[in-house]
Amino acid sequence: MRVGGWAADIGLGAVFAAVLAFWASRIADSWGGGYWRFDCAAGAVVCVIALARRFDPARAAAAGLAVAATAVLAARFADLPSEPGPGMALGLAVLVATAVRASQVLTACGVAAGGLAVAAGSLLTAHTFAAGVPSVTLMNVLAWAVAVVAGLCPRLLDARRRAVADRVRRAERLGLARELHDVVAHHVTGIVVQAQAARLVARKNPEKAGDALAEIEAAGSDALAAMRRVVGLLRDPDDPAGPATTPAGLGELVGRFEAGGRAVRLRLPGEEETATWPPEVAGTVYRVVQESLTNISRHAPHARAVTVSVERDRETLAVEIADDSPRSPSRHHQRGGYGLIGMRERVEALGGTLRAGPRPGSGWSVLATLPVPRSQALPERARR
Repeated sequence: MRVGGWAADIGLGAVFAAVLAFWASRIADSWGGGYWRFDCAAGAVVCVIALARRFDPARAAAAGLAVAATAVLAARFADLPSEPGPGMALGLAVLVATAVRASQVLTACGVAAGGLAVAAGSLLTAHTFAAGVPSVTLMNVLAWAVAVVAGLCPRLLDARRRAVADRVRRAERLGLARELHDVVAHHVTGIVVQAQAARLVARKNPEKAGDALAEIEAAGSDALAAMRRVVGLLRDPDDPAGPATTPAGLGELVGRFEAGGRAVRLRLPGEEETATWPPEVAGTVYRVVQESLTNISRHAPHARAVTVSVERDRETLAVEIADDSPRSPSRHHQRGGYGLIGMRERVEALGGTLRAGPRPGSGWSVLATLPVPRSQALPERARR
């Protein structure tokens, strides 16, 4: 458990103890004798279970509700003060809220229904109905309603965030599908052209070889047509053509970013090396740099200098974007938006990794590593 979680539970435990002590004194004043002991003991058990709720919210809630139901029955048949008391009601509210937020749908509904049953069951322990609904029942029903709302609202927000994240992933996959079409179309077209040329040359060879080359040509043409039909279904008819995503396009991208008043240091390999990058790798490098610079504009307004570095080490390409903005407590949350989800989806689709986080001292860094196929190995001169 995080330090913040321990601190919250310590504070919650102090609130539990104060409420139990206050209600015990009220029972002692009104009932006299040792009638307060049962309420205090049963409430303490539920509160302890509530403090241990993080280990298994559903089972903790079930245990707390079972203790509360037993206390209601005992108070009814032993003529004890009304149950659940304020301390127990508070513990049950914490248990119900946690289970509603963290449990599966059926389990959450069961816990909420059990909490309502216990709150309504407090009617059995009421000692007077002269003033309408007993105050103990009103208190328990109100605590139950607050608990359900407190658990349901974060649950709905989490569901909304997941839905947005899924839409971002789908959009990124559609973008990858469009790029896949362009890449595969390029290679398949090359196969068709080569097969056509080989067929012309093969006219001097046996007829069987010419037929085989004709089949290669037909297969390549069919594959290209099928790819266009399938990926054409994914394309948005109104989707404009994107910017040039080649390594050379990074200079223009950085230039537009510098127009905002920030200095950018761009380090790229030479043209001889970048020309060997596969199209999908070059496009991913461009998108990572583009999204990182956009994030700096939105979430790091005090950054004055940015470094964009692209380096090649044998079969691995490393792309790092770092800024010098001052560190702030809320920056980590702000920078962990949906843009990172799209970048990570794109990078991992190529078998790479993505890391984003604060730099030592100050600033923020995004580091993506991409594998480069062996067929695109560095020339011997570039390795030296």
